[in-house]
Amino acid sequence: MSEIPWWSLPLVAAVFALAGAGVTVLVSARDDYLRSRAKRTRRWYAERRDAYVALLTQFERATYRMRTALETGQRMPGPFTYVDEVGPALMQVRLLASGQVRSAALAVHLLLEKLYGDRPAPRPGVDPSTSVREMLAHVPLVMQQLEAAIREELGIEATPPPPPPPPAQTTPRSLRSYLRRGEPLAGTDRLT
Repeated sequence: MSEIPWWSLPLVAAVFALAGAGVTVLVSARDDYLRSRAKRTRRWYAERRDAYVALLTQFERATYRMRTALETGQRMPGPFTYVDEVGPALMQVRLLASGQVRSAALAVHLLLEKLYGDRPAPRPGVDPSTSVREMLAHVPLVMQQLEAAIREELGIEATPPPPPPPPAQTTPRSLRSYLRRGEPLAGTDRLT
């Protein structure tokens, strides 16, 4: 007869069951944390990307409207038209963006606001429409700085990633493929 008491086997089983349950809870909590962290990262990226695209679209639309009005000789749009259209997208970027992107976006906004607002007084002897056209020519340059800041913040590369290397054939071929082709099996000689 053994010296082990009758209650030791159920006690050891209970201890291991509790330890297993504890490890399961810890692993599950870790997986939930990692999953929620990945979800928050994707949401962060998507929110900023959507806000930046909306703002860039509004800036392009405002620039196009101004350029079209200058070329056709139509009346220039008013400043409230510009602010009403760009304002919501700009506020979203101001709330979500880093300092560098926010500064670049405000630089584009201030330049367009000057163009839509009171016309700057040109230098003596310069045609007023030429002065506005010169300022309008600066908008794409300032927008390039905004786009570069956005690319840097979001980690967007200008070049595509390299293609993956072709998979190496490491798995042995099946017997059926050797028989179908009439090739000898590896390590054997063909009997003639």
